[in-house]
Amino acid sequence: MKIQIYFAIFFLFASAQLWSQENKDMRIPLIGEMAPEFTAESTMGKINFPSDYYMKWKILFSHPGDFTPVCSSEFLELAALQEDFEKLNTRLVAISTDGLNSHLEWVKSMESINYKGRGPVKIKFPIVSDNTLEISRKYGMIHSYASTTRDVRGVFIIDPGDRIRAIFFYPFNVGRNLDEIKRTLVALQTTDDNKVLTPANWMPGQDVMIPSPKSTGDAEKMVRKADPDLYSVTWYMWFRKSKK
Repeated sequence: MKIQIYFAIFFLFASAQLWSQENKDMRIPLIGEMAPEFTAESTMGKINFPSDYYMKWKILFSHPGDFTPVCSSEFLELAALQEDFEKLNTRLVAISTDGLNSHLEWVKSMESINYKGRGPVKIKFPIVSDNTLEISRKYGMIHSYASTTRDVRGVFIIDPGDRIRAIFFYPFNVGRNLDEIKRTLVALQTTDDNKVLTPANWMPGQDVMIPSPKSTGDAEKMVRKADPDLYSVTWYMWFRKSKK
């Protein structure tokens, strides 16, 4: 009887340790952390991420599978925005658990599609093969309640210092809004460059916000300064006019 009890305790302990290790391996890196490093083969050769993109903004996209309708629509939209991201000093990298040969055939197929009347578009960003799940685990891209072998639709925006600055996750059946991802990137660059904040629904070119005064007294001092570029809607919500 004692042996059975000891065996049960050992089994529970071993299971807990295994779950803990798997949970650790699948952990999603947090905003502000350094982006996990990886080396992998892609449709454009071997990639060392993020070191190959030194002093660039990076956006890492994960997708569930090749030759699928939603993923294909996303990649075609992404390809249409490639030049915009290039002007924003940003490099795009995609990843899934499918093999490299599948990626290559999928790219070839997508480059022949006339989507939304734009004509065929060359896909200039690499698609990484992660059939070992190593990268997917580092970035917490496999959500076990959805799938144990396929990435969910994840997006990581990474700054030139290789720190994660924004994270998005979408379910398998909902396509990503590429314009929103681009908007978030521009907002991050704007706040970094100008030490400001962006309000809800902010779009590039609109007025930005500044950090709140610490008290109503500080707010009154700002009013007395009469800076023509600043205005407020209440003492703790101050805006700076956009320089168009």
